[in-house]
Amino acid sequence: MIKDLNHIYGGIFESALIQEINQVGTYREIEAGTEIIRTGEYIKSIPLLLSGAIKVIREYDSGEELLLYYVEEGNTCSMSMSCCVEQRKSQIRAVAELDTLIIMIPVKKMEEWLGRYQSWRTFVFSNYQNRIEEVLESLERVAFERLDERLEDYLKEKARINSERSVYQTHKEIAEELHSSRVVISRLLKN
Repeated sequence: MIKDLNHIYGGIFESALIQEINQVGTYREIEAGTEIIRTGEYIKSIPLLLSGAIKVIREYDSGEELLLYYVEEGNTCSMSMSCCVEQRKSQIRAVAELDTLIIMIPVKKMEEWLGRYQSWRTFVFSNYQNRIEEVLESLERVAFERLDERLEDYLKEKARINSERSVYQTHKEIAEELHSSRVVISRLLKN
């Protein structure tokens, strides 16, 4: 597995850090569709993606959901890092979009490495910045874009993530991720 770590993170992290990640990390293979993080649970480790993709979703008390962003190869989930460091319950749900390989890093190591490795510090802050920008883009789309434009962007992103020309989802699933209704999505797709 260290070969995968070197391939994905070798240009980002020092070799000593890669060795430590391999020693303390736990590798997990996750099937597409598997829930990785649930809303309301405590998170005790940080995922580093070696392959695949994870969608990060915000759930509301009403049962509605909103897709926030995707985490892809070579990245991590900033929301899970924040929950780990602050020892608070997750406010997101994470689901494997594709078959995914991750290595889970214990939170104590994440904090330790912030002081020891410049590359880790840069990686963490860069991931926070990227996720904030993605969440702001999602917010802007919901607030200012017409739903047909959001639907088109969603389908293109979904196809890109899955490396497919087609999207295999029900209208209801699309509606849930776009915070809309199945009837409206079906009408837009028909048009």
